[in-house]
Amino acid sequence: MPPDQPSASGPPSVPKSDPKSDPKSDPTGELAGDPARRHDGLLDLTSLERHLAGHGLALDRDFGARRFSRGFGNVNFLVRVDGDHAVLRRPPPGPLPRGANDMGREYLILSRIHARFPFVPRALHFCDDRTVLGVPFLLMEYCPGIVIADEMPQPLLSGWAGAEPPGAVLAGRMARLLAQLHEIPPQEVGLERLGKPDGFAERQVRGWKERALSSWDHQPPKSVALLVDWLESHAPEGSRVSLIHNDFKLDNIILDEATLAPRAVIDWDMGTLGHPLYDLAILLSYWTESADPSVMHDLRQMPTARHGFPGREAMARLYGEEAGIPLGDLPYFRVLASLRLAVVFRQIYRRYQVEGATKERLSAFSHLAEGLAGFGVDVARGRYF
Repeated sequence: MPPDQPSASGPPSVPKSDPKSDPKSDPTGELAGDPARRHDGLLDLTSLERHLAGHGLALDRDFGARRFSRGFGNVNFLVRVDGDHAVLRRPPPGPLPRGANDMGREYLILSRIHARFPFVPRALHFCDDRTVLGVPFLLMEYCPGIVIADEMPQPLLSGWAGAEPPGAVLAGRMARLLAQLHEIPPQEVGLERLGKPDGFAERQVRGWKERALSSWDHQPPKSVALLVDWLESHAPEGSRVSLIHNDFKLDNIILDEATLAPRAVIDWDMGTLGHPLYDLAILLSYWTESADPSVMHDLRQMPTARHGFPGREAMARLYGEEAGIPLGDLPYFRVLASLRLAVVFRQIYRRYQVEGATKERLSAFSHLAEGLAGFGVDVARGRYF
């Protein structure tokens, strides 16, 4: 079922997020909006101005702060500092999942890898003083370009003149980007202590099991229990350690709007040291194919079911060729990433439940979380790659 067509009998589609909350738009255009709603009470400009001045940085109060399109994660604002556009990132309001929305971690990674991996924004400033905005935040370079979420922009499709379809071009570039990231020796960029690679897979299973129990009030659906049992009875054969992004997907890449060349990979707040195939598996967990069951189309994260994108197995091969890494352990990490994604959407459900979202919105996330766990069981049983 195409994602833009409603199901007559199945669960409702997850409400579409706007294009990622990222630096992608004309700063004088669609970002401006109603000045009264630009920062929704999440940004005290007077406090921010005072803090930045104490660090030799000048905030342009006439420009103000303009919130980027909303997604499900961190909140991003376009500001002007020392005469240049910059992006201020802060966590969303409310309780946060453990290990997510870590602005200090993101600032550290951006600061360290830019020389070896130029496809990241420059880190400009980090503040962990909660008296300023109530939460830690960072400033980073503004990178213009486009971000593609669940649909390909129509102007891009109508003006595309490449020899290959845009999906094929994007897939190749994503495989290359991910391989280039995984080639960086963590010790050469001062990130050898970023995570605990020993026992990485087992720790991930244990952590996502705990989060599943918590988010389902210790009564997870049978599919979640099956995923955990499968993971606990299997183990990856190899042991590799790379710097991993931990949420690498299409809408975390800023692209040149004409050529689709990558300009920046963003959202590094969960970056760590781990197995590179887990990064690939996370990407594939969002990767929809045309013959997938409806839940994968309801996911509406990337437009990979059309536009010349390869299937998941072909994408995995592309990465393997770029990285020179055997893919024998990929099935294990595919199942782990499936568990992760189901729990993430259940956590979003719980967050919106606390915030008093509509029954329709809550129902969509609840159905999606359970459906993704069920699809993960199909992956574990070899029914889907």
